[in-house]
Amino acid sequence: MAAGAAATGVLAYVFFALVVRTLGADAAAPVSVLWTWWSFSAAGLSFPIQHWVSRTVAEHRGDEGGVRAALAPLAGWVVGLALLTGLLGVLAREQLFGSGDLIYPALVVVMSVGAACLGFVRGMLISRGDLLGVGLCLTAENGIRVVGVIAFIALGVDDPRWYAVLLPLGQLCMFLWPGALRPRGSATVQPWLRFVASVAGGQVVGQTVLVGGPLLVALLGGAPHQVTSLFAALALFRAPYTFAFGALSPLTSMFTTMVVEGRHKALWRSVLVILAGTVVATAVAALIGATIGPWLLRLVFGHTVRLPGEVVLMVAIGSALALGTLALSMVAMARNRPHAMLHSWLVAIVVGALVVVLTGDSALTRVSIAFLAAQAVACAWMVVGVVRLARPRG
Repeated sequence: MAAGAAATGVLAYVFFALVVRTLGADAAAPVSVLWTWWSFSAAGLSFPIQHWVSRTVAEHRGDEGGVRAALAPLAGWVVGLALLTGLLGVLAREQLFGSGDLIYPALVVVMSVGAACLGFVRGMLISRGDLLGVGLCLTAENGIRVVGVIAFIALGVDDPRWYAVLLPLGQLCMFLWPGALRPRGSATVQPWLRFVASVAGGQVVGQTVLVGGPLLVALLGGAPHQVTSLFAALALFRAPYTFAFGALSPLTSMFTTMVVEGRHKALWRSVLVILAGTVVATAVAALIGATIGPWLLRLVFGHTVRLPGEVVLMVAIGSALALGTLALSMVAMARNRPHAMLHSWLVAIVVGALVVVLTGDSALTRVSIAFLAAQAVACAWMVVGVVRLARPRG
């Protein structure tokens, strides 16, 4: 799992770097927009469905019947959501993709369905204990895309539509595990919409807070180099979060098993480990951000990337807190309280918006303070909620 999560992160950077270098920044813009949608569909569809599947099977002690019984309504919900996003893509295709070509909105629909199916397959693999399969699935998605882009470069392809097609093509890796598409068992249908919708909403809002800073700086009139530099800083310090997003996936199944078996003290000890790990990670991030953070940015992204030290520090601390929030959310899902995630991020984004509106600093400073404030509020809200859920009684 860890190796797969790390490999897919590296391959993602390789794919995007090759596309931009081949097509140029302007021509690659539609692929960039689709790539952004891929990250949101992974958060809003793959993540909640994956964790719903693994939790449901664990709750029924390995019986996959509850998942099978919910497949039809879940598929209808996913297709409806995919068609809605595709319709929005059609209406705004000139603004989003700089083209009237309908292939890009069509790819939005296909990628949305593919993201949901990938989440389902990974959830089934986790519930069956095939963590090697999950790691390979994570790697294969972006591995297929990298192989495709190398082939296109060798053939001299310069049409961005072909490179855009590689994004949903990578999702076909799910067919390498056809057995994971066929759940077995006799359990009856279980409520799924509240769980999936709550986790999806929380993840989408959280993803917006996590990656939306550069866009907000641009909207507030920040300089172009500030937009690029903040994007680079977020990408650098978000690397542990991206890694954990895939590597920690089995925790929901493991925590659910603890709940079902009544091992409440074991769950409480796990929560304490997460809290201690969050404190340590935040301290380490603060140390790195305050000392070598600006130097690391220049080393990785070049000398044109420059940010004030205090901005780098806030980005580093906020990214570490996001990691803690992610781990705590898996405890909330195991306790069947997915709305705790949505509540925490809704409160956080309101606090962040108030910071942006009420502070009078530069655009870069306002957005950086808002980012840190939102991450701190989300993490604190999750800590309070999870401690209440997991602390043994009596």
